[in-house]
Amino acid sequence: MAREGRSQSFMNKLVIAAFLLVLGMGAARADTIIVLNSEDASYSVISRSQRTELTRLPVGREPHHLIVSPDGKEILIGSTATNELLVLDSTTGARKTVVRDIVDPYHLGFSPDGKWFVTAAYRLDHVDFFRADGFKLAGRVFIDGLPSHMAFDADSKTVFMTLQQTGKVAAFDLETQAIKWNVYVGNAPAGIAMLPDNKRLLVALTGEDGFVMLDPENGNAMTRVTTGKGAHQFWPKGDGRHYFLSNRIEGTVSLLDTKEKEPQIVGTIRVPGGPDCMDVTPDGKELWVTQRFLRRVAIVDIAQMKMVGHVPVGKSPHGVFILRTGPAGSAPGPVHTVSDTK
Repeated sequence: MAREGRSQSFMNKLVIAAFLLVLGMGAARADTIIVLNSEDASYSVISRSQRTELTRLPVGREPHHLIVSPDGKEILIGSTATNELLVLDSTTGARKTVVRDIVDPYHLGFSPDGKWFVTAAYRLDHVDFFRADGFKLAGRVFIDGLPSHMAFDADSKTVFMTLQQTGKVAAFDLETQAIKWNVYVGNAPAGIAMLPDNKRLLVALTGEDGFVMLDPENGNAMTRVTTGKGAHQFWPKGDGRHYFLSNRIEGTVSLLDTKEKEPQIVGTIRVPGGPDCMDVTPDGKELWVTQRFLRRVAIVDIAQMKMVGHVPVGKSPHGVFILRTGPAGSAPGPVHTVSDTK
């Protein structure tokens, strides 16, 4: 048994060494998926082709969301309990540096023009505004209600922030950090997405069973759509028209068509175990979805609109990102702590 244990340990080291060699050669790219394990202080590195976890690496405590830099070259992982950002190379996944003194970076966002970096401090009830070049703090706004997820307008003038506890969405002027409006929209708003027309703002209501569409000028509700219990996070399909929405309690992912003024549900995918953050593979064939309650990440065949597999990862998987080359958008993972409403 001892010899068997040593053999297994040796094989594990070989796997890790081989993985690190791949990273050093820059060959991981779109075959590699990164998943944040919020309650394990780690992130999993997964091979898409092999459908397996290659290794699990440490990161600061309570990593929830991650985002890509405006030039597409780096991935930033926010660790809320240790007040830092881990920076990875976006094409290889290799560690580059750690940015300290970023307080409670629960959710992260870059403005479309790349000039602003904004963080939502969910635990400490404030929103921080940084100059993206050098992460110099330009302003901090304390606001009640558990700042959660964010979206920007196309002109990089406004950032919209959901406030889960108060059920509101607040709009902030990026240049002055002044609040433009702060309105009630429903129970536990979380994921938020600005549509390409820059005239419609979608807000998922995790405490309800769907989403509300707002006028970004004033926060007025334009329509409400039912999708499933615990509607939580949006992710674009990549065609400028369709969006996925995870329904965490329902155990489904909805596909929305936003061509018409009022978005329509055009498909539903069964993904059990608390579907949360998502990413689409560069070839557009697969949707990878973290399953918060099952310690897995699900693989969805988009053409079939069906879950076709899963990969075990760490505890409470949250943000997910598929390595790619060239400029890319944010990865939420877009994207909580133990509470199911987070």
